[in-house]
Amino acid sequence: MALQVNLVSAESEIWSGEADLVVAKTVEGEIGFMAGHEPTLAVLADGQVRITQADGTKVIANANDGFVSMEVGNTINIVAGQAELVS
Repeated sequence: MALQVNLVSAESEIWSGEADLVVAKTVEGEIGFMAGHEPTLAVLADGQVRITQADGTKVIANANDGFVSMEVGNTINIVAGQAELVS
């Protein structure tokens, strides 16, 4: 079962799709999310969000000033004040 990932900034949607793994930098350190992870709410630190899709393709974005929310049902929302795709 895959994660449904939504990465948005204050201005627009940056990336949305399915992934096997999401790693985000928070004020507590890096945290990784896979399907079945317990619900979590964390404050983003300035840094990268790394998304690994099922085929191994990596999506990397710089994000800051926001939060990451893992919800029941394998949905992860990353809401950032500023975010941009790096690759």
